[in-house]
Amino acid sequence: MTDVMQGVRILEVAEHMFVPAAGAILSDWGADVIKVEHHERGDAMRGLGSTGVLDLSQGVHVLNEHANRGKRSIGLDLASEEGVAVLYELAKTCDVFLSNKLPGVLQKLKIDVEDIRAHNPDIIYVRGTASGPRGPDGNRGGYDMTSFWCRSGCAQSVSPPGLGYVLPQPGPGFGDSIGGMTIAGGIAAALFKRERSGETSVVDVSLLAAGVWSVGPAIALSAQSGQPWALGAGAATGSKNPLTGLYQTSDGRFISLVMLQGFRYWPDFCRHIGREELIDDARFDSHEKLSENAAAAADIIREEIAGHTLAEWTRRFQTLLGQWAPVQNTVEVAADAQVRANGYITRAATRKGAEFELVATPVQFDGEPSTTARAPDFNEHCEDILAEAGIDGERMIELKIAGVVA
Repeated sequence: MTDVMQGVRILEVAEHMFVPAAGAILSDWGADVIKVEHHERGDAMRGLGSTGVLDLSQGVHVLNEHANRGKRSIGLDLASEEGVAVLYELAKTCDVFLSNKLPGVLQKLKIDVEDIRAHNPDIIYVRGTASGPRGPDGNRGGYDMTSFWCRSGCAQSVSPPGLGYVLPQPGPGFGDSIGGMTIAGGIAAALFKRERSGETSVVDVSLLAAGVWSVGPAIALSAQSGQPWALGAGAATGSKNPLTGLYQTSDGRFISLVMLQGFRYWPDFCRHIGREELIDDARFDSHEKLSENAAAAADIIREEIAGHTLAEWTRRFQTLLGQWAPVQNTVEVAADAQVRANGYITRAATRKGAEFELVATPVQFDGEPSTTARAPDFNEHCEDILAEAGIDGERMIELKIAGVVA
């Protein structure tokens, strides 16, 4: 069973990707997620035309699909008293209220914790922020590039010294997706607490917190040593272990070796690169000697790996005992046999029935890959959602005429 959240109802007042990604995950897990959008323009993500690298104007808007899969949509004017009153009615029917509005905006709109709980005391209230709800920047917005990637230390930590610029995130929504998964986990824990104790919770997750957690070991080491974390230079970054590092192939690709017990895997590795004589080489015939002569061993490995293509090494290393991986691009990942075998890519269909692929939610239950559904069209479920809140047809017409709902 993959619908582990079946029966859970979530009211989402959020846009872009960070917090909506949490709603998308919970939807894939079976929750009913009601997405409240701006009554005129909808979620700002809908209007995003480019990633800066790829044009999004053609075909399926996969960034919107990634963050809003499986939800139901209603356009609601939260700047009006009537719109907020409708939101209160929706909140009465929900288990979770989820938002990424700034603290000041939540107060201004009268949808802060106390406001929502005045209408549903048992609701779990969830806030996703850039840098946390407290402190000097608690009321300042941000994106994953600023708060998750740069401020957290991630960007500086992965940018080699002397590069001359800072490496950006690996792709759009990188920090947002990690942060969204973190929020989903927090919501699951809060639901479990309420089920066991009857007590509800306020859940806070920030992009900064998720970024700091992601690079947590390096930050802890820096706090201890007083030195900033920095990448080592060269192909073999593990200076005392030649079987950890990145090595370039003859076609300009790279292979990652991460055999932390280097000497344990040394004989098997030597056989796989066709250099069995190195097994008994006096420079490398013990753990201590391999460590002492790591630079010489790395030079040999570098020369050997450079002699064949990535495809050839991938074929040879299928029986390698140690841990390794090809450095793949995103097209290769989408076609990776292991990714496909485990259902890490899933399919959805547009309203017209055209199929497209998305990355599946990474958590699987009972050995079943997660499934998904398309993101909703703007305001697609307005009437159904209002009816479920007890608003009759005549009142719906009045709300539409007044511009309270789209």
